[in-house]
Amino acid sequence: MASIFRSGALALISGGASGVGFAMAQHCRRQGMHLALLDINADSLKLASSTLQKIDSKPSTLTYEIDVSDLSAWSIVKADLESKFQTIDFLLLNAGTSVRTTAPWTDAAYFQKTLATNYFGMVYGLATFLPFVTKSQGPSAVVLTGSKQGITNPPGNPAYNASKSAVKTTAEQLSHDLRTEGSSIYAPHVSAHLLVPGWTFTGLSGNVGPVPDEVALEKKPRGAWLPSQVAEYGVKKIEKGKFYIICPDTDVDEALDNARMSWAVGDITEGRSALSRWDEKIKDEAAGWIKGEAERRRGK
Repeated sequence: MASIFRSGALALISGGASGVGFAMAQHCRRQGMHLALLDINADSLKLASSTLQKIDSKPSTLTYEIDVSDLSAWSIVKADLESKFQTIDFLLLNAGTSVRTTAPWTDAAYFQKTLATNYFGMVYGLATFLPFVTKSQGPSAVVLTGSKQGITNPPGNPAYNASKSAVKTTAEQLSHDLRTEGSSIYAPHVSAHLLVPGWTFTGLSGNVGPVPDEVALEKKPRGAWLPSQVAEYGVKKIEKGKFYIICPDTDVDEALDNARMSWAVGDITEGRSALSRWDEKIKDEAAGWIKGEAERRRGK
């Protein structure tokens, strides 16, 4: 079967001028793919474009400065892109932000701003460009970037967690409809994936712009992965048809991730308190169970 990542195909990536988005763009370019990069940072877009052209100058590199929370901006991108390409073969909706506030439960704007970018930025991308993907002829993919915070839901940033939880739910629904005959978007040649990075050194943690790995290595925290590591891991899972792509990092392996997620679901099935992993009455029990479960999984 032909690869999703193939010469002459088109990849559209939001948040494509830095971090995981740019790392994915680099992979796509190395495969000879055309690129449409969307980002809010004009300077990063310019540098990303020139860097990608150095990898291979033959495929097209289109850049669009866009606030993904603005639906009208997506329409402008569509009008330009459809004059150049008829289909999209790889759609990565990756742009995100983390808004901070000292009073989350009385700051409605904090929730609005967070969900406008992290969730509706992806909804607008799907509404605008999913028809371009389903029209493609070869194997194609739609990838939404989620977060472990949208699954295990740690205290501290409720709007961010809520936005990423919504992304997870939407991606699951999308995957079902794409593969289910009779749905409004049935397209068995298109796969959907939820990409969930671990601790990654991106713009949200100070690694702004299309930074080369050798430069990022000098600054990144020891436990964090580089964006290129997330991209490499994600590509392998996408090629294998995996929907849930839960990336490890240097500090947290797959076994520990799985144990933490299993405990979180158990809050519901076992009738525990919400976020019991952080409940003073239960947290020691949670830590012990998670440690043991992770060890058991490693020993399989």
